Amino acid sequence: MQLTAGFESALADIAGAENVLTAPEDLVPYGFDGTAALRERPAVVVLPGSTEEVSRCVQWANAQEVSITTRGSGTGLSGGSVPVPGGLVLCLVRMNRVLEVDPKNLTVRAQCGAITQRVDQAASEHGLFYPPDPGSMKISTIGGNVAENSGGLRGLKYGVTRDYVMGLEVVLPDGKICRLGNACVKDVAGYSMKDLFIGSEGTLGIITEVLLKLLPRPAARRTLLASYDRMEDAAETVSAIIAAKIIPCTLEFLDRMTIGCVEDFAKIGLPTDCDALLLMETDGHPAAVEDEAARMAEIARAHGARDVTTARDEAEALRLASARRSAFSALARIRPTTILEDVTVPRSALAEMVSYVAAIAKEQRLTVGTFGHMGDGNLHPTFLTDERDAEEMRRVHVALDAIVAKTLELGGTITGEHGVGLAKKPWLRQQLGDASYELMRLVKNAIDPQHRLNPGKIFD
Repeated sequence: MQLTAGFESALADIAGAENVLTAPEDLVPYGFDGTAALRERPAVVVLPGSTEEVSRCVQWANAQEVSITTRGSGTGLSGGSVPVPGGLVLCLVRMNRVLEVDPKNLTVRAQCGAITQRVDQAASEHGLFYPPDPGSMKISTIGGNVAENSGGLRGLKYGVTRDYVMGLEVVLPDGKICRLGNACVKDVAGYSMKDLFIGSEGTLGIITEVLLKLLPRPAARRTLLASYDRMEDAAETVSAIIAAKIIPCTLEFLDRMTIGCVEDFAKIGLPTDCDALLLMETDGHPAAVEDEAARMAEIARAHGARDVTTARDEAEALRLASARRSAFSALARIRPTTILEDVTVPRSALAEMVSYVAAIAKEQRLTVGTFGHMGDGNLHPTFLTDERDAEEMRRVHVALDAIVAKTLELGGTITGEHGVGLAKKPWLRQQLGDASYELMRLVKNAIDPQHRLNPGKIFD
């Protein structure tokens, strides 16, 4: 696609000249997201400051027959915000205000570019709590979280982003502004259209404002860290905790490779000679928290934990939790390219899946660290490689194909929280089957018949 003469002036009239970027050096940061080895250069980047400006940009792009890729902070891990060559990028980070916290209705209203952690901080000023906590929460935007249906460490107990979205403001592919949902706890009027846009990865509309459900902030929390000589014992501990009708807010694990990298990076004092670490957190009423923490420690020891550490105070709890939250950063220091994968299997199959990842990594002579959300079966095999080495990258793709095949064989999904984007697109039909896959294409064609929004993502 070619932009016509005078396009800079037309876009400057909409968003201001200082918010229209065309110089090659200015475009570089908008040509990739957090996904390894995926890069393209757009023709122009616009940073609109309002929903109305977004709408006008979309109308202009339609008239010019230009494709649009929307992005926030660019922390995505499936290539969802990698632009179309020669296209328009709408970066929404200027629309970053938390507009209102409503304690009477337990809601928060925010613009799409508000940082996720800031949304929770605004809620906390009223004794409230926004539970979804993706690993990138300090820099990711709430609009991006909704577009990707992001998960997080607290997903086992509290669910994912979709579970908290009550309303959306969306700019449609023709530039119309649509408002979906409301602050009512119960609303069954017609199709649940807002849910169609959650997790749609910018392919159906551009989310400009969100209305989110909040919860009362937990009165107490207790954090424990258990070490194991066998990953299978950690997995059995998780199954036993759930079977005991305990639903912790966090059940996270790190394998031996990841433990070593985290300890070298963060100097937390982790045991580097164990096969697995299990991070357990419970929250709620103080009496219930104390009871659940004691029971989880007992269950962990009964299932082979060689040591269980209970945080004495909030500072130590944060230190223990940082072992999991710093996993990706720690692993990324090892090799030039870090490929963070995202597959989910039933909890009962998690130990088998972790063992399979280790076996395929050994077979393909690759360095892989695995960590993730053991409580909900979501694991992140992380390949430490070098994209400049074509032969090594070939082996990485062989391993990824094998991991996806094993995941689906075990009844799992190709993505638990990172989305499909470009990275997982080749395997989507394999998971869904032809009928479900084509149904998704029908939805895309109905809402965006010109394939103007984020073309090439999820499916061709």
